[in-house]
Amino acid sequence: MKNSTKDKVRGKFHEVKGRIKEVAGKLSDNPKLEVEGKGEKIAGEVQVKMGQVKKVLEK
Repeated sequence: MKNSTKDKVRGKFHEVKGRIKEVAGKLSDNPKLEVEGKGEKIAGEVQVKMGQVKKVLEK
């Protein structure tokens, strides 16, 4: 599997995991978990973008 694809897959995983944490934090009234989820979601979005850039640069 190419590095660009790995970054995209890992990034999507972190995005979803972050969204779940964010919702869980809201539902359980846990601001720390909510913020942690937002951070992980943003990190996942960045990783997906890195994968897209790598794919363009590989061509």
